[in-house]
Amino acid sequence: MQDIDKHGIKITTRDRLMRAWQDSMELTRDYEIFSKEMEDERAAVMFSNFARDEGLHAAKLLGMLKEYDPLA
Repeated sequence: MQDIDKHGIKITTRDRLMRAWQDSMELTRDYEIFSKEMEDERAAVMFSNFARDEGLHAAKLLGMLKEYDPLA
């Protein structure tokens, strides 16, 4: 099923997967950087855990994206 936004543009499942994967990769990088910049050890560990979790999300999104686009 394709969604159509208010401008009449078709947004496919692949489009949404690609956007989510890109966002997830960016968050993974950000959290990893934050974990290395924190002076507070609790915050550093928290951000490190977030980076790991978000990396797992990114991997799952990429796996599904490859089902929709084998060249991804």
